[in-house]
Amino acid sequence: MKGINPLGIAAVAGIVALLLPLVGSDYAVSFSIQLLIFLVLAYSWNLIGGYAGYTHFGQVSFFGIGAYVGSLLIFHWNVPWYLAAVVAGFAGAVTAIPLGAAMLRLKGPFFAIGMFGLARVLEAFALGFDSITQGGTGIYLKPINDLRPLYYVAAVVAAIMLLATWKLDNSRLGLKLLAIREDESAAESLGIPTTRLKIGTLVASAIAPAAMGALYAVYLGFIDPPTAFASNIELTTIAMVLLGGMGTVLGPLCGAVVLSVVNEVLWANYPQIYLASVGVIILLAVLYMPRGIVNLGMKTGWLAIGRPLFRRMAARQGHAS
Repeated sequence: MKGINPLGIAAVAGIVALLLPLVGSDYAVSFSIQLLIFLVLAYSWNLIGGYAGYTHFGQVSFFGIGAYVGSLLIFHWNVPWYLAAVVAGFAGAVTAIPLGAAMLRLKGPFFAIGMFGLARVLEAFALGFDSITQGGTGIYLKPINDLRPLYYVAAVVAAIMLLATWKLDNSRLGLKLLAIREDESAAESLGIPTTRLKIGTLVASAIAPAAMGALYAVYLGFIDPPTAFASNIELTTIAMVLLGGMGTVLGPLCGAVVLSVVNEVLWANYPQIYLASVGVIILLAVLYMPRGIVNLGMKTGWLAIGRPLFRRMAARQGHAS
């Protein structure tokens, strides 16, 4: 049986994304904005965690930085929210450069714990420096009447992240990152500039989350430290990538859609136990689908996907022999 073409999935998703604000309810648009924000976070985390192999709990640090940079620009200087999001993305990149140079010296659990500690330090900073961040009171923004422009901007960013991941997955750069993930010492011995690639990947993975942080603050009309640096945002992002498939093009998309819908249904029907239910679902997925939905689809044959560059290289080797 012929598998589902991933290009078909992408085309259908694009059509649905374009039509949703025109035919969907306000609730559907609001839910979709949240889904798109998490989708962008998942794709960004997948770059450094899935391809380079540096799993961590610090993606929410860039998200929170972007939320505060964007909110402060809007609150103090009335900067349009879309320009504030651009500046927030730039702030995330600038922060990631020295951070990557320092933190990427750590490996494995030490890197993960170090990045988690960074998020907690930033949260404490936002609480303590209330003269700048308004502390625990938070920053209140003027609510926007129409969420559709916000939706389309988030959708465009999500599409860019999907295309960038597809391009990376089918490039020599992607192969180099996978080599770093599998054996960094061996990759370095082959001449791969591991340090430069790791820092560049971390910077690339920081831009979109920071921009989404600014959009999230605008979406809520409010931001405070526990909201900007919430641990559940980080854990949900990682769970989406694990559920969909780390180091794959469609993994974050599948994981974000499935987990977001499940979250919403359980919260609407079982608000007392929905968090525990989601935890059980994630546990079962990790136990029985350790490589995610996408890899299960490839293994069973219902998803026709592969790495074209790998296939081309294998073909050249076959001709050479």
